Amino acid sequence: MENNNNDKNQINIEIPEEIAEGTYSNLAIISHSSSEFVLDFIRLVPNVPKAKVKSRIIMTPQHAKRLLKALQDNVNKFENKNGNIGSDDSEPPSFPPMNFNTPPAMA
Repeated sequence: MENNNNDKNQINIEIPEEIAEGTYSNLAIISHSSSEFVLDFIRLVPNVPKAKVKSRIIMTPQHAKRLLKALQDNVNKFENKNGNIGSDDSEPPSFPPMNFNTPPAMA
């Protein structure tokens, strides 16, 4: 009988239907402490002065770095197939003033 090491490394991932539908976000705010990164995904709607955080992901610095590498790899693959993603990096993005009414994070 052949022992396949790939079976040991395989993860079965299930996604509930309400999560599979996804949540639209057009703004992400990233903050960190010495032990974790916090990614808040927000939906800004024109002419609405209040925006809500739609999802918050908290991860270790090691996982944040893995996410950064995976996202860069996927952006590269997308651009190789579909062409350069247009962005104007010459001007910093302008964001509306944000007030979260929360105390500063402390580790």
